Amino acid sequence: MIRLLVALGINALALWIADVVFGSVHIDGFWSYLLGAAVLGVANGVLKPLLTMLTLPLVILTLGLFLLVINIAMVALAEWVAPHFSIDGFWTYVGTVVIIWLVNWVAHSAVDELEGDRRGARFA
Repeated sequence: MIRLLVALGINALALWIADVVFGSVHIDGFWSYLLGAAVLGVANGVLKPLLTMLTLPLVILTLGLFLLVINIAMVALAEWVAPHFSIDGFWTYVGTVVIIWLVNWVAHSAVDELEGDRRGARFA
């Protein structure tokens, strides 16, 4: 449960950073960040694997570049569901996906490192 809440917070942080970095990303209000992060988490956990399997030949044919399109679709879904959340322009979507990926990668690496340190201290 705690890991799920941390993942939600990380997604909300990624959306906030994208909002700060790009002028054409507009997210207004705490609930918009929270709902956008929740939709993004559910979409990445449920829809993305399903879409990846359905489009696997296209993913292989494009050497994985089609995964960017799938990620853009996940962000577009979060934008569509969350109120006061809009992204204007294809390249802003691409930049938002890259920022979300980077923030998730760094934050989850840090969380995994902290959990590893905590487990190591317990067994030492």
